[in-house]
Amino acid sequence: MKINIINQSKHPIPGYSTEASAGMDLRANLEADVTLKTLERKLIPTGLFIELPLGYEAQIRPRSGLAYKHGIGLVNSPGTIDADYRGEIGILLVNLSNEDFTIKDGDRIAQMVIAKHETAELIEVTSLSETVRGAGGYGHTGVK
Repeated sequence: MKINIINQSKHPIPGYSTEASAGMDLRANLEADVTLKTLERKLIPTGLFIELPLGYEAQIRPRSGLAYKHGIGLVNSPGTIDADYRGEIGILLVNLSNEDFTIKDGDRIAQMVIAKHETAELIEVTSLSETVRGAGGYGHTGVK
């Protein structure tokens, strides 16, 4: 599949690091360093704009190394970019650690995974079929 991209950043367009990679690293496109204080969140620009085909989305996911080493995650994970969005891809980072974290221009800050999706038609009914689990909520499978 081919995806149109406009790159207004100073960095190369994203690509896959290995043949088996599912995600492409996205980089910060900054004029100056940005510091995230504890529990602070900021929208970090990438300078990238994409045009996805209908039936596809771009999922924006955290980088495991940033999460593990520095407590940096995404507020809305995974974030979804719909096929009809044409604005700049921004990454909403949050600092969940006890220390300030500085983001520099060109830092890899998130991953983008392209995924096919279905569109469903919701049909309003008055009841649903019975299952073993029933209405059991979080952590409840109905199995003892």
